[in-house]
Amino acid sequence: MISEEEYMEIKILLRQGKSIREIARLMRLSRNTVRRYIRKGDEPRYPLRKERGSKLAPYRDYLHQRVKEAHPQWLPAVVLYREITLQGYTGKLTVLRDYLRTLKPFLKEEEPIIRFETRPGQQMQMDWLEFGRGKGHLSAFVATLGYSRYSYVEFVSDETLETLIRCHEHAFDYFGGVPEEVLYDNMKTVVIERNHYGKGQHRFQPCFLDFAKRYGFVPRLCRPYRAKTKGKIERFNRYVRHSFYNPLASRLKGMNLKLDKELANYEVKKWLRDVANCRVHATTGKVPVELLEEEKLTLLTLPRLQREAQPITISLNEEKISFQHPLSVYQALLEEIRG
Repeated sequence: MISEEEYMEIKILLRQGKSIREIARLMRLSRNTVRRYIRKGDEPRYPLRKERGSKLAPYRDYLHQRVKEAHPQWLPAVVLYREITLQGYTGKLTVLRDYLRTLKPFLKEEEPIIRFETRPGQQMQMDWLEFGRGKGHLSAFVATLGYSRYSYVEFVSDETLETLIRCHEHAFDYFGGVPEEVLYDNMKTVVIERNHYGKGQHRFQPCFLDFAKRYGFVPRLCRPYRAKTKGKIERFNRYVRHSFYNPLASRLKGMNLKLDKELANYEVKKWLRDVANCRVHATTGKVPVELLEEEKLTLLTLPRLQREAQPITISLNEEKISFQHPLSVYQALLEEIRG
């Protein structure tokens, strides 16, 4: 039996006006063979190629379920890649990305974010992230150092002035010092009225301004209606939401459970240590925890007497967290999630 390529060549030569004799000579085939495929239309039958087994196939149902649980949020490919790798997936991330594109809903193009680089120790950007509404909703205090991109996250149940100040104290302890300035949007717990005393001279919340003076940093406000000029914190906010909160919350949702403040803080501490602050940052091309060692040398010293007079009431150390349930309950839950 001739090959598929030879059969096509016979057809082409025939269309060119070649005789059976000429085709046989050019193809080095017998005239009977050529005649059979031309006159009788006897097309060669070739065995179907076996479809190569996909390494991703066993995990497609799981991926469908994860995407469904997280909807309308979207889980990044790297998050799902880590999950199925723990289950035995040995394929490539690019294969997973290609498959997820077939599941991904239409996303409108986002407005570009403007970033301004700062020298070590100069600036920290801070923002609130809200998750859900109504009773039992969570907020997250998010802070990122401008130079190293080293970040801190703490989940809370309110955004009061007292909570804001307490979270600042925890963040400065976490960073090992205080930056020269902190950039905010127009939150009422920070500023009462913009340009109250003239252009660029704002009327800050008195208690918060007193706190800033004690710690030695200057509050700065981003331009009105241009919150995205805080590009570093805005980008990290999305990273927190899509790479930490959504994967964990959707997991619990699939188990008819709700993520609470204690469990969120328990998990975010490890996520910051093992993922967020030890990854290679996409913009700097360096690891935040490594740049922090350089930035620490330029941070202002923490006010010792103030820290001793006002001990931290919320700690991310595992043994100091006041859980709503025994720690063993959370550990068993997390083992089931990761298993």
